[in-house]
Amino acid sequence: MHQFGRALIYFLVLLFPLQFLQAQEQDKAQSEQYYELAKEMVTATKAIDDARDLMVIAANFDTTNMKANFEAGYMYITTINKDLAEKYFNRVHRQQPTYRFDLEYWIGLSYQYGLQFDKALEFYNEYKTKVENTSSNYAGKDKVTAKEVDRRIQECKNAKEFIVQPKAFSITNLGSEINSDYDDYAPVVNADETEIIFTTRRREGNINENVWYDNKPYEDVFLSKKANGTWEQAKNIGTSINTRYNNSNLTLSPNGNMLFIYKDGVGEGDIFFSDRQPDGSWSIPKTLPGTINSPFRESSVSMTKDESTIYFASERPGGLGVSDIYSAKKNAKGVWSVIKNLGPNINTEYEEDSPYIDYEGKTLYFSSMGRMGMGGRDLFKATLVNAETAEWSEPENLGYPINTPDDDVFITGTSTPNRFYFASERAGGYGYSDIYLVTDEVKKAEEKPVVVREPARKETQIHKFLLRVIDAETNQPLDAKVRMRGTDNSTIGSLNRGDGVSEFVIMSSTVKRYMVYAELEGYIFENMEISLGGATAAPTKEEKSIKLRKIKTGETSVLRHVFFDTGKATLKPESFDELDKLLLMMQQNTKVRVEIGGHTDNVGSHDINLQLSQKRAVAVKSYMTSKGIEGKRVTAVGYAETKPLVSNDDEEGGRAINRRVEFKVLQN
Repeated sequence: MHQFGRALIYFLVLLFPLQFLQAQEQDKAQSEQYYELAKEMVTATKAIDDARDLMVIAANFDTTNMKANFEAGYMYITTINKDLAEKYFNRVHRQQPTYRFDLEYWIGLSYQYGLQFDKALEFYNEYKTKVENTSSNYAGKDKVTAKEVDRRIQECKNAKEFIVQPKAFSITNLGSEINSDYDDYAPVVNADETEIIFTTRRREGNINENVWYDNKPYEDVFLSKKANGTWEQAKNIGTSINTRYNNSNLTLSPNGNMLFIYKDGVGEGDIFFSDRQPDGSWSIPKTLPGTINSPFRESSVSMTKDESTIYFASERPGGLGVSDIYSAKKNAKGVWSVIKNLGPNINTEYEEDSPYIDYEGKTLYFSSMGRMGMGGRDLFKATLVNAETAEWSEPENLGYPINTPDDDVFITGTSTPNRFYFASERAGGYGYSDIYLVTDEVKKAEEKPVVVREPARKETQIHKFLLRVIDAETNQPLDAKVRMRGTDNSTIGSLNRGDGVSEFVIMSSTVKRYMVYAELEGYIFENMEISLGGATAAPTKEEKSIKLRKIKTGETSVLRHVFFDTGKATLKPESFDELDKLLLMMQQNTKVRVEIGGHTDNVGSHDINLQLSQKRAVAVKSYMTSKGIEGKRVTAVGYAETKPLVSNDDEEGGRAINRRVEFKVLQN
């Protein structure tokens, strides 16, 4: 070989490691910069949502940055998408297991939120062993007590039982007309369910242009009415109820003409009421007469149908825990008095809140952190056994799918038995807490206006659906995150069975269509629509597989559920679920660049099709950049009808398929 050629090879051999090391150092420097920026933001503004996004970038720039990766996990745990914390905590654990004394606890907690209870138990028990083997003198701030760990272990055991024996309820998100990217909670409805009032921290429509200390808008009360069976876009209820600071609704009186709200009062927070005026507006709120309000926080309330009794939550001294549930009677003068703590059958040493008394006045629903549930706040119910002695039955956990490892609160019933509205943070929502409708699945399937008693429900067996996720190249199982929902937006819970298998339990006795999603870091997310046979008199089981492809330059994928109005380039709200999968993929893989391609069928002129396809591609790019993705990472291209997937000869099997948006990996 020529001497010059050999010299060039030696030079390149030396150059490549040098460039690699320089790139590593650059990533470490950027990681540190983003880390410091995130910490500074939390210190200055408490805007943990914004800081979390920066911290995740810091962690992904340098996976060996222990402090950035732990903080990224911790910020996920304390906000939304809590199950994503596992990735960052595990990075720390693999490289430096002694980074924090309680590291295994946090890994367990993230697995618990992700419904991976066996893995959660593994890390909880590992941490518990560490606590038991450590000198009792250790009292660092990074120590979680054995009592708390035992509680978490029991929650995981409870959850496993609840999920394999789910209640026959369907959970349906109320949609973008009601829910937003922010917290939406405390729903109340009138008797015929044509009006819903709830609390939200959304920006759009909020009376106060400023934000609270956490950089989120102040609470405002919103209202929506139902027209032709559909909720209208929710609007601010008005300045008579909402002020420039936090305002939250609590409940409606049974006749729908008195609205109870929570606001700052004489104490730390009091209960007020507002009357509906003849023109439909609401009066300026007034404090409740009597002794319900105290110098301490009163946070929620529910009234019996005859309007003679109120159940409310209070943090006043003399209770059994942080917050207890009390009752109050209205005397002849219309003043609330005779305050009684509901006692240890209802209250615990922890927090009980958000009571709701049903239309019959005999069943009390409430949230509790003190009774063994699945985690967070769970919803329970108790029956009034003796009205004279105010004796209540042992509270019953409402079970899965109503309860989850996260907070499930603010349940309110309707005049229809087994039909509720409640707030919950769960997969498939629009942001933080969303408002959901709970319906009796067995009753819904039978289409009979009678109450389905428990024995009838037991006759319906479950239909199990097993989804296996595998690598498209190797056919090896992948421990991917999976989710499933009905086309009616109802959510279906899953249990991780290991080896890439997730088990879903179907309670519907009719055949339905479902959407299944699978995603894993380093892979292109996939989804599919399937039909599943309903539950029958005998247990049944069905299995399917879904293949994930690794992210590689040149790989393309159709965004099958991105929708536009005919001839327009405005994204429909039902597109956001799929776009959020693409968003998460790009957040997890920070070096990936994609091209968004817009495609049409061959109907119409080429120029019009080209213009429309370009606008639709730009609309998708705008959505991604609005969520924090750098514009240079997304290219928008309109292809019109030039790249059909199939023939345009027919509509359903041709033109409909060719009208699409897809993405192509330009760099990974």
